[in-house]
Amino acid sequence: MKELVELFWLFAQIGVCTFGGGYAMLPLLQRELVEKRGWVEEEELMDYYAIGQCTPGIIAINTATFIGYKRKKLAGGIIATLGFVFPSIIIITLIAAFMRNFASLEIVSRAFSGIRICVCALITDAVLKLYKKAVIDKLSVGIFLVVLLLSLFTKVPSAVIVVAAGLFGYLTFKKGDKKA
Repeated sequence: MKELVELFWLFAQIGVCTFGGGYAMLPLLQRELVEKRGWVEEEELMDYYAIGQCTPGIIAINTATFIGYKRKKLAGGIIATLGFVFPSIIIITLIAAFMRNFASLEIVSRAFSGIRICVCALITDAVLKLYKKAVIDKLSVGIFLVVLLLSLFTKVPSAVIVVAAGLFGYLTFKKGDKKA
């Protein structure tokens, strides 16, 4: 029971900072799960991110579910997910109740401008950390560039790109090879 409470509380703390969606949470998840608690290795967390990108829902919520399940099976997955979404439900309910009254205020508009900039910085931080761990040789640079170009200049769905990259990785990288 203690570990379920810990899962709920950890993901509630992370969830309260969910400005900008799941990608903005990636550095926080990495710090809490890998560096502070040692619940997962960096590579495993990257795998969760990849799987989370291919499945419906926000990547950070999916990651919370995976971590919760790893720690305490089904109950852990449910509790971690509930912990992550609980603060958002409260915040969204409060914002919805008061937004109409305050949305036109200049101070609110300026605050959201600052928050958007912060979210961009957090996402950039997550991307750079993932890049340093995943893009490590010529083959991974090639995969990165193809995926980047496809996502920037085509309308190919993200899930299709991720599955194709996974299939390519499966066919290309040797068993036991830790690259990419």
